[in-house]
Amino acid sequence: MTISTDKSLSRRKWLGFAATASLGTGFMTATRAMGQEPASSTPQDHTLGTRTYNIRDFGAKGDGVTLDTVAVQAAIDACTKDQGGTVLVPAGVFVIGTIEMKSNVTLHIAAQGKLLGSADGKRYHAADAIPLSGDSTLNDGNVGLIFAVKAENFTIEGPGTIDGQGAQFHSSTRGVPPPSGRGGNNRPYHLLFHQCKNITVRDITLLESAYHSIRIIQSSYMDLTGIHIHNRANSNNDGFHFISAQHVHISNCAVECQDDACALFGSCKFVTITNCSFSTRWSVFRFGGGEAENITVSNCLIYETYGCPIKMHAGAGARFENMSFSNLVMDKVTGPIAINVGQQPQRSLAGASAPAQNTSAPAQTATRQPESRPPGVVRNISFNGIHATVIVPVQLTDVSFFSGYRPAEVKSCISLNCVEGVLEMISFNDVHVAFPGGGTAEEAAVRDVPNVAGEYFETGILPSYAMYVRGVRGLTLSNVRFEVGTAEARPAVVFDRVNDAAVNGFSVQGTKEAESSLRFIDTSDVLISASRLVAPSAVFLQVEGAASQGIIIDGGDLSKAAKPVAFKAGASEQAVKLRQ
Repeated sequence: MTISTDKSLSRRKWLGFAATASLGTGFMTATRAMGQEPASSTPQDHTLGTRTYNIRDFGAKGDGVTLDTVAVQAAIDACTKDQGGTVLVPAGVFVIGTIEMKSNVTLHIAAQGKLLGSADGKRYHAADAIPLSGDSTLNDGNVGLIFAVKAENFTIEGPGTIDGQGAQFHSSTRGVPPPSGRGGNNRPYHLLFHQCKNITVRDITLLESAYHSIRIIQSSYMDLTGIHIHNRANSNNDGFHFISAQHVHISNCAVECQDDACALFGSCKFVTITNCSFSTRWSVFRFGGGEAENITVSNCLIYETYGCPIKMHAGAGARFENMSFSNLVMDKVTGPIAINVGQQPQRSLAGASAPAQNTSAPAQTATRQPESRPPGVVRNISFNGIHATVIVPVQLTDVSFFSGYRPAEVKSCISLNCVEGVLEMISFNDVHVAFPGGGTAEEAAVRDVPNVAGEYFETGILPSYAMYVRGVRGLTLSNVRFEVGTAEARPAVVFDRVNDAAVNGFSVQGTKEAESSLRFIDTSDVLISASRLVAPSAVFLQVEGAASQGIIIDGGDLSKAAKPVAFKAGASEQAVKLRQ
């Protein structure tokens, strides 16, 4: 820069101007103090997009009583207007109703800062730009404590806390409004994002939402890491809930919730979930509707989960494909894995009523309209390195209201159940399940399992044994071990109309009460190799049905079985080749 002679400055005076210039104006202030303008004809502010907007500067009190919604929203609006930056929530408790997150904003909540959802339901409003459909694969609520619509490049981060005061939105008596006066699908989520892009939520604690904690709809490219969710103050308290989201990456999170810990509805694609822990009353990874594909779950701990850690229901038009679940520890769970293909039944077929506090599944109608969509498809799903301890469900100690249980949940385990559609290319490798059993001789005697494909244990008196497989093609079991409780009269494993299966290195604990350890019904083209019966059993494999054929037992140690193979219900001895 050239400075004219009459306005020239000494080096010391120039440095003095530069040192006293404010960070918010920088070079512009210094040059203007000298009576100079930059060479450009348009003044430039080099701090745009980098400034910090403290919500106290916008009038927020942070006293835990005053409603600070307007101040927080004003800070966000100013930040996005200035091409982004950081909105700072300092130490204090800031009570808010609904606020809108906007593009290019980082909402930073300091370690001693808290955004506290108001206990007054009137302080919340719907995001009208988010459509409602009544279909949980699309959207069944549009109220958020913090929401965003078609926003990009925004971040919500801690290390502070967002507390939704969810108990204020829960009614202990059906038909009586909750304390907040706002209930049902009008309850606010912690975070609600619709058609957004480039989302980051990190290093934050989310407590007691009125509804789901994080609900993301038709959005893409998100990084969710270091999040602690405790969400057990209300019914339908999901952790993560995605609807047709793509390029989702979840890592290093701890989720303790009352309903689905990580629901993936609609067409969720390109999803990775790793290094997380989950605990919930209902399910962890729940899939329903749409076309979910290219998903990996790895290195996770699932504990105290009653209602099936991994649950898929593919009804008409749904397709689930190319998924991997690996290196998972499941401690104190029910129904570790359940895949159902076919239409959801009417509740009357279930033989059990829904628990009073759970309304996570869409309401069932008295009659079902004919479907024009093709049957569901589930294929190319692998389970590797799964170690599960299955128990009878109990009440979660930190949930204040009672959660009921369906009868079949008490004896549930692994179920692959296709009654209509395609269920194929499913593999289990290095899977170890300890299963308490408890099946009676009456249950073991039933062969005609109802053609039910519901996701909530609607098979009634016939839960999934240690493993129940029906209508599957292309099944692989490698290094699988089932330890079954001694008081168990049912077989450990049932194959019903299974075709093309390979069972290698299979170990099973037989029981004296059971008719057999394995039961194959109308099953064909199965190779069983290097299997081992680790406790006495009357029969290792019982083959039933005239359609059973092409079954080979090759080697292994079946010495603890009184008979290696038995035949029943029209099965031919030519159906099995025994190579010892």
